[in-house]
Amino acid sequence: MESLVAYGYIGIFIAAFLAATILPFSSEAVLTGVLLAGAAPWPCFVAALLGNSLGGMTCYWVGTLGKTEWIVKYLRMDEFKLRKIQTAIQKRGIWSAFFVFLPGIGDFIAVALGFLRGNIWLVAVFMVAGKALRYWVWMEFVFKIQALL
Repeated sequence: MESLVAYGYIGIFIAAFLAATILPFSSEAVLTGVLLAGAAPWPCFVAALLGNSLGGMTCYWVGTLGKTEWIVKYLRMDEFKLRKIQTAIQKRGIWSAFFVFLPGIGDFIAVALGFLRGNIWLVAVFMVAGKALRYWVWMEFVFKIQALL
């Protein structure tokens, strides 16, 4: 994590991209480190948003491959959980992409949306909106804590 913080905006982008894939990674830790090091907030926000959104769309793309066996085997995703989320998406609609930012199930939602061939443009719009809200709230939290110190 420290080496990614040292890379500044590029480090945030890489951390955010990795965090949006199935790898367990904390983009928030890198984002916080770079912010506390004195980086400008808006470039940090943009780097995190772009990296995380591209990572989420990578999960979407993996889902478009359409082979549940591959998803379970190579991504080590639980087949039951994936099918459950696919059913929920079919009931609730494409706006479910907004919740891709949620830890634990976000990757499943992105993969399921790809598997179900959700409209790529709507998925991207809802996904970016959810991730933007997430990073905005996180940055506000960091600034509030920093002000208290």
